[in-house]
Amino acid sequence: MNMAKSETTKYRLAESIKQCMKTTSVDDITIRQIVENCGLTRQTFYRNFLDKYDLINWYFDKLLLKSFEHMGSGETIYEGLKRKFDYIQEERVFFAAAFRSDAQNSLKEHDFELILEFYSDLIRRKTGHAPDSEIRFLLEMYCQSSIYMTVKWVLSGMKSSSEELARMLVKAMPARLEKLFTELDVLS
Repeated sequence: MNMAKSETTKYRLAESIKQCMKTTSVDDITIRQIVENCGLTRQTFYRNFLDKYDLINWYFDKLLLKSFEHMGSGETIYEGLKRKFDYIQEERVFFAAAFRSDAQNSLKEHDFELILEFYSDLIRRKTGHAPDSEIRFLLEMYCQSSIYMTVKWVLSGMKSSSEELARMLVKAMPARLEKLFTELDVLS
C-alpha cells in the first residue's frame, strides 16, 4: 500500500512538472512551482526525489519503458518504431523539454541501452543465441544513430510523421542487419 501511495505521489509531481514545462524551461522551474502546482509540500517532494532532475529522470524512465512496451507490441520493427514514435508524440511536451535540457544527457544513454537490449533480445528470441560481435557492433552503431535522429525529430517539432520517421530508420539500417531482420521475418 505504501509503495502504491509513493508511486501516486511521484506521478502527481510528474504531472505538475509537465504542466510547468509548457511555459517554463526545465532549468528555470523551481521546486516551489512544482509542489504548489499539485498541492504537495517541499518535504513530500524531497522524500521522493533529490531534485527536479531526479524527478525528470524517474518520469522519463517510466515513459521510455512505456514506449518500449508500445514498440514491443509491434509485429515488425517498422510497426514497433511507429508505435514508439506515436507514444513520444503523445508525450511531446515532456520529451522535448527533457531532451532540450543539457543536464539530461543521461536520458539519451538510457534510451540507447533500452533499444540495444530490445534488438538483442529480439535476435536472441528468434535465433536462440545472442548476436555475434559484428552484429552487436552494427546494432550499437544503428541504435546510436536512431536515438540521434529521434532527438532531432523531437527537438525540431516532429515535422515528419511517426510513420515517415519509422520508415526512414528502417531504410537506414546497415545492410547486414537488414538481411538478418529480413531472414527473421521482423523487418517490415
